[in-house]
Amino acid sequence: MTDAVTELLGLLDIERLEVDLFRGFTPEHEAKRERVFGGQVIAQALAAAYRTVKDDRACHSLHAYFIRPGDPIVFEVDRSRDGGSFTTRRVVAIQHGQQILNMSASFHVQEESWDHQHEMPQVKQPEELKSRAELIEAVKDKLPEEQREQWTRPQPFILKEISGINPFNPKPKSDENQVWFKTTRAVEASPAMHHCLIAYVSDMNLLGSSLRPHGLHWTTPGLMTASLDHVIWFHEPIRADEWLLYSMDSPKAGSGRSFNRGSIFTREGKLVASVAQEGLMRKMKPRK
Repeated sequence: MTDAVTELLGLLDIERLEVDLFRGFTPEHEAKRERVFGGQVIAQALAAAYRTVKDDRACHSLHAYFIRPGDPIVFEVDRSRDGGSFTTRRVVAIQHGQQILNMSASFHVQEESWDHQHEMPQVKQPEELKSRAELIEAVKDKLPEEQREQWTRPQPFILKEISGINPFNPKPKSDENQVWFKTTRAVEASPAMHHCLIAYVSDMNLLGSSLRPHGLHWTTPGLMTASLDHVIWFHEPIRADEWLLYSMDSPKAGSGRSFNRGSIFTREGKLVASVAQEGLMRKMKPRK
């Protein structure tokens, strides 16, 4: 039986149709939903861009806009620039002739330079915390039957939240939102693939930071949430199969949108990536 990590790696091994045209696939359980997980779309778009870039440079930033919900099938890469130190790509994800997402990504050769960073927050270590899967297993009988399969399905990442929200009885908490994560098994893959894995998981929990001060959870009836855009800066080489701390907060929410940001640290305290996202956060409007 294929494990969740192998399935995810398969999704990110996109098919080349033409020189700069690629096709992505979606697992059957995701295809049943109205829209595919945003992290998957970003990760596949980044995988497409990487397939057109020299091996001597790595992605240092990507900026993506979610335009429509859906399941993108085709990824079209525009080779915007190939420079001496930097390479720029634009990727458009398309379904039924319509753009689902567009993304710009920049790649940079490794250089020596001055170095500084903010310190990692002092938090409990992963061994002191239960994983999300363990917490769900303990309460799975309380889950609505129509949601139970989705909640209990094997996931490619282990998530251990520092101070999670009770989905059955959410109470207001600080917008500071921290979680340890890593893949459920070791991944022997290229640095580019590890970037794609980080892009995938970076869309988990981030928007939830803005829900915490209001005592909301993504399962709260009448709540509509969606990622509007997503930005990642990769600062250092990074491995998705080693414990990483995702330290997030939400400085502002209003006008039906929320701003969320995150810092990703290695267990040793090195800041390896930064993330920012604006999300939709509003009450559902009755259909006319």
